[in-house]
Amino acid sequence: MDQFVPSWAALRAAVAGLSDEDFAQPSGCTGWLVRDLASHLVIDAQDVLITLVTPADGEPTVDAARYWHVSDEPPTGADPLDALTVRLAAAYEDPALLKFHLDDVGSAAGRAAQLADPALRVSTQDMVLTAGDYLAAYVLEWTLHHLDLIAHLPHVPGPPAEGLAETRALLERIAGAAFPEPFTDTDALLIATGRRTPAEAERTALGPLAAKLPLILG
Repeated sequence: MDQFVPSWAALRAAVAGLSDEDFAQPSGCTGWLVRDLASHLVIDAQDVLITLVTPADGEPTVDAARYWHVSDEPPTGADPLDALTVRLAAAYEDPALLKFHLDDVGSAAGRAAQLADPALRVSTQDMVLTAGDYLAAYVLEWTLHHLDLIAHLPHVPGPPAEGLAETRALLERIAGAAFPEPFTDTDALLIATGRRTPAEAERTALGPLAAKLPLILG
């Protein structure tokens, strides 16, 4: 949970520093331009705000790792919600409006996270979990999408090292195995989630874990 605010702040700052031309570049998300990814982040911020004010009774049904479900099907960009995100992004027309909306809603989500009681039980997508676990799960969301943001924009600052390390640790929990120690955190995340195809030597180093990859998270 401690990495939620710095990871989110770094991602929002990276978007705020983009040029208008950067928004028209492809992102690391299949079928999405950078502007589409930024629009998705607005929706993410709204989800955080909604979830943190949706208290739940009963025991948690998932933790930060089990919040994510693993699919065998990689995204194609044709999902109705993905398509809606693209239309919403196009509706902004001026990237400055998209930057403003993300900063406005995103700042509110960051403040809500700082004020949240980690032990509070919240509900989202028919799941119950503590606010701490929910925010820890979102460190993974922010970090992976930060890598998506800079996939074709090498001049844009990347995610914080602490967020990369925490996301790696959470992905290892999801996978049920550790990634090879020589892998950098960034390479481990890109390979584990199918954002980069491993080289032959990397696949060999993965051993039996290679058969479980990529982890398509949703």
